[in-house]
Amino acid sequence: MSSDYDLIEKAIRYLEANYQEQPSLAELAAHLHVSPYHLQRTFRRWAGISPKRFLQFLTVAYAKQLLAESRSVLETTYEAGLSSPSRLHDLFVTLEAVTPGEFKAQGAGMRLAYGFHDTPFGACLIAASERGIAALSFVADGDKDGALTAVQTQWPGAEWQEDERLTGPLVEQIFLNGQGNGRKPLTLFVQGSNFQVKVWEALLRIPPGHACTYQDIARQIGQPKASQAVGNAVGANPIAYLIPCHRVIRKSGVLGGYRWQPARKKAMLGWEATRRINHG
Repeated sequence: MSSDYDLIEKAIRYLEANYQEQPSLAELAAHLHVSPYHLQRTFRRWAGISPKRFLQFLTVAYAKQLLAESRSVLETTYEAGLSSPSRLHDLFVTLEAVTPGEFKAQGAGMRLAYGFHDTPFGACLIAASERGIAALSFVADGDKDGALTAVQTQWPGAEWQEDERLTGPLVEQIFLNGQGNGRKPLTLFVQGSNFQVKVWEALLRIPPGHACTYQDIARQIGQPKASQAVGNAVGANPIAYLIPCHRVIRKSGVLGGYRWQPARKKAMLGWEATRRINHG
């Protein structure tokens, strides 16, 4: 999975830098030092569609269309209430926030198991306690030590222990076989301000294959003038993909930045759009 994703990410980055020239499949393949056939086959294996079709999901025009289509879906979803479990594919995700006392303790007395695993979007680092998943991030440029250090700063008082036997099934459930596997809901255990937690709960309501703006989230949490603060909370999201901050884009249709690299955000949005189209 990760080797396929590495090629996909390089393709997205090249196209970002050369979008005005509209490079052909042959030019893209030549830049990546692979054959057009290999590039086409990799995209179809990873995304289920051709590179040309996949890249149509990453345009500003498509993003604007997606925002328009998502608005009515989101209104219906939010009306269901932020306290109900969220659907992610066929997964149920619930969010539990630390108490003020636990926030002050910064993880003291808590054991966190962590592991590194392959996903459709490259290598990830996941950490979990008995209370739930406490962190999920993506490894940039193979820097596992840097990824672990960054995550440990979120829970500096915790005891950390590498245990891929425990974390592996979680990653498998999240990324590989969430299709009606009958497993128990995934609980996310987070620490943040009341405002941040409200934003993260709102993000859980955005269905796969859809998107919203920072302004949409601000309205849904009852603070329509707090778009900038929403942006800050989105950027502070400690649990990638499960709290889907990648589904928040600018109202202009520009996809915007991403804590774990903008190219990965584009890959996620395109991957989800493909599955939405293919599965109706």
